[in-house]
Amino acid sequence: MKQFNMNSLERRNLIGAVDIGGTKIAVGVVDRSAHVLSKDECSTDVPRGFAHAMRQVREMLARCAERAGGRMYGIGIGSAGPVDPITGALGNVNNLVGWKDGNPVQVLSSEFGLPAALENDADAAALGELYWGVGRAKASFVYVTVGTGIGVSVILDGKLYRGANGFHPEIGHHVLDASGPLCSCGVRGCWESLAAGPAMTAWLRENAPPDYGNRNLSAREICFRAQDSDIWARRAVEREAYYLGLGLANLITLFAPETITLGGSVMQSAHLFLERMHEVIGQNCRLVPAGRVEITLASLGSDAGLIGAAQVWRHRFEHCGGPIGH
Repeated sequence: MKQFNMNSLERRNLIGAVDIGGTKIAVGVVDRSAHVLSKDECSTDVPRGFAHAMRQVREMLARCAERAGGRMYGIGIGSAGPVDPITGALGNVNNLVGWKDGNPVQVLSSEFGLPAALENDADAAALGELYWGVGRAKASFVYVTVGTGIGVSVILDGKLYRGANGFHPEIGHHVLDASGPLCSCGVRGCWESLAAGPAMTAWLRENAPPDYGNRNLSAREICFRAQDSDIWARRAVEREAYYLGLGLANLITLFAPETITLGGSVMQSAHLFLERMHEVIGQNCRLVPAGRVEITLASLGSDAGLIGAAQVWRHRFEHCGGPIGH
């Protein structure tokens, strides 16, 4: 009987992965064991338009496939949302202005002659964690990414939850304070406007005294200063933790999941927020067993976006056995 080298076999069963964000686009090639074999990235450069971005993606993906030394069988895409997973088109994405109706599935399928699949980036990250990370063996699982925005994905009974016409619910824009700051989504006081990274920057800029110095700090810089006894940075962090906790309390009340997993750039400083978040959750979840909901940090590290994007394709075409799946 012929013996196959399994490492060689796995290297041939490769999926192209594309992670489209408002700041950067990452591209890579991922094997069946969720190893990223090669990767590249570029600035999103939103003003230059969707077509320019797709030219860059095509070039990077071709280089990555060549470096990986194998044949790609498909292309998975995760993108800042909203997106239409059925048609593969981008919606009116706040941080991808002018890209509405751009269709990365059509572009990349045509270019490479391969099937492609698209999901919102939070759903992509959730699928990565569901199959390869902290979501394994969980029937009900909520993934929350906190960075430039807030994205949420819900896994119920082991399946990706979809709303009407297959759309991804925009839970990051549920309203916490109707008198709060105006969000780019058009409403006041949604979760993203109060607890995403830019919300920390905006609050510090508007509330720190004139003699504070540089008040246009990024969320990362605020977190760094909060660890160094900067009182205004600490206040910004405390406010952030409060609103993160309030939003999570709402998710627990709505879904009572087994696990909530937190990812995204702001959660790289999770130790600054967790204690206060748990306090707020305890104060606001009275009718569900919030103490039995496990709150964990995402486990896939810096390659989470690429692993999740690859898993979008496998989930769509292998696990669900159809063009759209669950």
